Amino acid sequence: MEEKIYTVPLIKTKNFSRAKRAKIAMKEIREFLKKHTKNDNIKIDKSVNEVVWERGIKNPPSKIRLKVVKVDDTVWAYTPETEIKIEEIEKKKEKKEKKEEKEEKEEEKMEEKEEKGEEEEKEKVEEEKQSHAEKD
Repeated sequence: MEEKIYTVPLIKTKNFSRAKRAKIAMKEIREFLKKHTKNDNIKIDKSVNEVVWERGIKNPPSKIRLKVVKVDDTVWAYTPETEIKIEEIEKKKEKKEKKEEKEEKEEEKMEEKEEKGEEEEKEKVEEEKQSHAEKD
């Protein structure tokens, strides 16, 4: 788990129309984090969104400080004042992994049942062939 604090410049958003500035600022944050963390899997906390949109769509801040935490292959961005809930993130990840394992086991059981069913059908067909052969 790596943790860094970045200052993201958002002054470029002033070159765009006023009606799109906050939205473009969020895109700039994501692009900045992709470039500096060399990772495409980026999650931005809603606290960052609230800071950007705080003064409305027309007037986002010219820069913003972010606390960036890298957990496995995911990058999480927060405002420095926000308490990071890494433990909750890890718990969610564990739950997801357990759920996937459970689904895999169920799929394997279904495949085994299908195989057994096919074997039973083959046995029935063979028995029928033998009984027909005996009758003739």
